[in-house]
Amino acid sequence: MNAKLTPIASLLAGIIILLFPQMLNLVVALYLIIVGILGLMGKSAA
Repeated sequence: MNAKLTPIASLLAGIIILLFPQMLNLVVALYLIIVGILGLMGKSAA
């Protein structure tokens, strides 16, 4: 992810989790999938 996009994505995810706590599993799963794919492609996830 772009350096400017990461804080925005984190903020939006946090707001969604606060509003819809049942979405936590989905948000975490999507994050792990994205980080895993980026890791396999050889890009830094951080």
